[in-house]
Amino acid sequence: MFQDITTLLLDHKAFKDTVDIFVDRYRDMDISVVAGVEARGFMFGPSIALAIGAKFVPLRKPRKLPGEVIAEAYDLEYGSDCLEMHVGAVQPGERVIVIDDLVATGGTLSAAIRLLERVGAQVVECACVIGLREV
Repeated sequence: MFQDITTLLLDHKAFKDTVDIFVDRYRDMDISVVAGVEARGFMFGPSIALAIGAKFVPLRKPRKLPGEVIAEAYDLEYGSDCLEMHVGAVQPGERVIVIDDLVATGGTLSAAIRLLERVGAQVVECACVIGLREV
């Protein structure tokens, strides 16, 4: 189910308050990487990363990143998809949080976790602005 989260960006106070909730949670957790899931994870991830002193790593749909990538496929309700990230973007042992706008079935987040763990990262948590209960 599609949820339009872009309206949150129109209210700078609401957007800041949303980012601050994540920053308050992760500030003291020694997070070195914020991985944002395409595309709306890119709206929140960089702001969170900047505030907690971590790097931002985009997890993108196929063929969107230049250079060498590592990929993880996953199933959707009506097909399949894939997430990619740059080879070397995340190092073994780095502590990662995964940011997306919404979680429904958890399939995309599960693929993100598998992708990051394949390179030796420790995924501390996944965080989303919206969680759908009816799925």
